[in-house]
Amino acid sequence: MRKSEERIDHQYVNWGKLEDLLRASLDDIPDAEMIVKKFSEGYSNITYLLSFGEFEVVLRRPPFGAIPPKAHDMQREYSILKKVSHVYPLAPKPYLFSEDQEVMGRHFYVMEKKQGVTIDDCIPKEYGTSKEAGPLISKSVIHAMIELQSINYQEADLSDIGKPEGYLERQVYGWMKRYKQAKTEDYAGLADLEAWFTEKRPKTKETTIVHNDFKLNNLLLHPKAPSMVCGVLDWELSTIGDPMTDLGSTVAYWGQADDPDLGINIITDQPGFLSRREFIEHYANESGRDVSEITYYTAFGFYKLAVILQQIYNRWHRGEIEDPRFKHLNHSVANLFEMAHLTRSHQII
Repeated sequence: MRKSEERIDHQYVNWGKLEDLLRASLDDIPDAEMIVKKFSEGYSNITYLLSFGEFEVVLRRPPFGAIPPKAHDMQREYSILKKVSHVYPLAPKPYLFSEDQEVMGRHFYVMEKKQGVTIDDCIPKEYGTSKEAGPLISKSVIHAMIELQSINYQEADLSDIGKPEGYLERQVYGWMKRYKQAKTEDYAGLADLEAWFTEKRPKTKETTIVHNDFKLNNLLLHPKAPSMVCGVLDWELSTIGDPMTDLGSTVAYWGQADDPDLGINIITDQPGFLSRREFIEHYANESGRDVSEITYYTAFGFYKLAVILQQIYNRWHRGEIEDPRFKHLNHSVANLFEMAHLTRSHQII
C-alpha cells in the first residue's frame, strides 16, 4: 500500500486507481512513488499536490459531503482553463478531467503545478518586512487583474463561458437566493440592504472576463520577488461580465487593521499594504476605468462573502460537517453584512 493511501483521505479517494489513471493518461511521469500533499481546504474545493519525484501536478475536486446542485463544477473549471490558459499565461494548463466514480466518487481534474508562493497568513522572509513587500504585493495583484480584464474574450473564443447581458442582475438575485436557501437566523437591516442592491444596481459599462474569486490567496507570487505574480488559481466561478464585480470582491477581501472578524485569513492589514481606498485609486489610474460606482460593487462583495460563509455555517448548523472552525461563522456573517451597510453609507471607502 502506498504511503499516501495510508495518510490522506483514503476513505474518499482510491489513490491506487488515481495513479494508474495518471500514468495511463499523462506523458513523462517518472517511475517514482506518488506522494500526496493536501493543500488547505479553506471553505471550498479540495486541492492536492501529487508528486512523482520532481514531476508535480495538482488535483482539484469538490468538497466532501453534500453540496448544492451545480456548485463546485470541476468540468466547467477544466473547460475554462483549456481556453483561458492559452491567452492568460497565469492560468494553469489543465491535463485531465475524469468522472470515474471508482477513483473518488466525484468528478475531478488534474492540472499544471504553477510554481510560486501563496500569501495567506504570513509574508515570506525573503520578501523583507510588510512595509517593504506590502506595496509590491498590492500592485502586483492589481496588475494581474487588469491584465486578465484586458483580454479580448471574443477573439480568445471565450464568449461561451458566460452571458454578459443581464449579468449583474443575475448576480444580485442569484446571491440573494443563495442566502435565503442557507439562512439560519435573522440579521437587522438585511432586507433594506437587499432592496438597495436591487434598486441601485449600476448600468454595466463594459464586459470582460470575470474571475469571480480574485483574492490574494488565489494568486501565486514569485518566491523571491513580491512584484511578480506567477499564477492565478480557482477558476470555477469565472464568466463574462462586469469587471467591477471582480474589483469590488477583491476590495472586500482586502482587509484592514480596523476591520471586525471577517471569518477569513487576512494579511493586508499589516503596514505597507495599500488601503482599500488606495487599492481602488491605483486600479483606476492603471486601468483607466471609471470606478465611480465602486461603493455598490464593494458592498456587494461583502454581501457575497457573507453568503459564502453562511452556506458553510448552515452545513455545520445542520450537522453535515463537524469542523470546529465553522462554529462561530455566524458572527463573521453578521460582521460582513454590517461592512456592506457601512460601505453603502460611504464609511469604508
